[in-house]
Amino acid sequence: MRTSFQRLLTWAAGLVIAASLTGCGYNDFQRLDEQSQSAWSEVLNQYQRRADLIPNIVATVKGEANFEQETLTRVIEARSKATSIQVTPETLNDPAAMQQFQAAQGELGSALSRLMVVVEQYPNLKANQGFSDLRVQLEGTENRITVARNRYIQTVQEYNVLARSFPNNLTAMLFGYKPKANFQVANEATISTPPAVDFNKP
Repeated sequence: MRTSFQRLLTWAAGLVIAASLTGCGYNDFQRLDEQSQSAWSEVLNQYQRRADLIPNIVATVKGEANFEQETLTRVIEARSKATSIQVTPETLNDPAAMQQFQAAQGELGSALSRLMVVVEQYPNLKANQGFSDLRVQLEGTENRITVARNRYIQTVQEYNVLARSFPNNLTAMLFGYKPKANFQVANEATISTPPAVDFNKP
């Protein structure tokens, strides 16, 4: 009899705990934490896709006589810097690490944009079908980067609002859910626009 009563108390206590956790945002933290990690993985995948395109772009450009070497060197160095940064799950909770990562990717995007502007001065490169295909792939990748970044930004904003709101902030402190680092932009409108890579100039 006592055992049955104890089981009933345990079951009732479990229901109370589950209800309290649901009411204080615990399940929402679980959901948004998973969503933010998934969104971050997609950001990394798209940045890696861009990095993987660059060696082929560089190899093609190198075949053009008298191409502007300074621009090419900047792309190579920016790619090296961007891919050398170690990204870990802790990066999401480290604003300084996130800023370093973002700065490196921004430098690479700027270097690629400059490269595509310079390419316009070389008719042979513009007419090269292989290079044209690479430019189309790069443009598509830049668009996917923008979409992935937007998704991550929105997810983290939702997570951070939850983490700072009462009484959810008490749950966050209890279970160690800290606000996550996010991308920082001077103008939010720029986040919806990929780097200026114009592939259709006459």
